[in-house]
Amino acid sequence: MTKPEIEFTAVARTPFTPCTGVVPELTERVLASDGGSGVATRILKFEPGTDTTPNGVQKHDFWEEVYILEGSMTDQRLGQTFVAGDYACRPPGMEHGPWVSEDGCLTFEVRYR
Repeated sequence: MTKPEIEFTAVARTPFTPCTGVVPELTERVLASDGGSGVATRILKFEPGTDTTPNGVQKHDFWEEVYILEGSMTDQRLGQTFVAGDYACRPPGMEHGPWVSEDGCLTFEVRYR
């Protein structure tokens, strides 16, 4: 499968929905995806005070590129805070998180194989 063809559309029309896991303050706005493969483009939202520790350390079997649009988040494992304008490119298997965001955070992510 592939991502669908989408002409310009108002992103705000796509609602935020709960992410996989047990952290209700972590939501996503999936802009395009190709089903169950993990390939997707999304906006990830951390409400102020979000702590993803219950979800544990994350790693995927796909590439993930992340750009922080607003706010900040701290990688608990690394003890490092990342802010708006920071970017990450994670190959398959790269560990990251768990995260805490005191003031909230909004990221733009692209996942691919």
